Amino acid sequence: MNIAFASSTGEKVDQHFGWSKQFYLYKINKESAALLKVVDSSQEPEEEVAKLNYKIGTIEDADIMYCTQIGPKASKMVQASGIYPVRVSEGESIADASKNLQAMLAGEPPMWLWRIFHKAEARSA
Repeated sequence: MNIAFASSTGEKVDQHFGWSKQFYLYKINKESAALLKVVDSSQEPEEEVAKLNYKIGTIEDADIMYCTQIGPKASKMVQASGIYPVRVSEGESIADASKNLQAMLAGEPPMWLWRIFHKAEARSA
């Protein structure tokens, strides 16, 4: 699965989805977590819907997106694009979030994660 983290440093989730200037895109499976790329999302348009569409377009390779805040309109748009938004406490470590996802995948993952995992696996096969 590809996971986008809204982060200013690449170490912690510390950004609001709509205000994030970059996302760290990781490939995560049961055994490993690897940084794929840092996505620049700073060239955003002014108008709200155009801005949200731009942000979503920058993370189109993601299956899940972690952020500290996301508005209801943005959340619906992100979900409609096939990306599952996850809100976490500001400052949650990307390493810890990755380990938690791996632990859930290795055990009995919740249904939402199971569906996303299998969709991502089918896409990459």
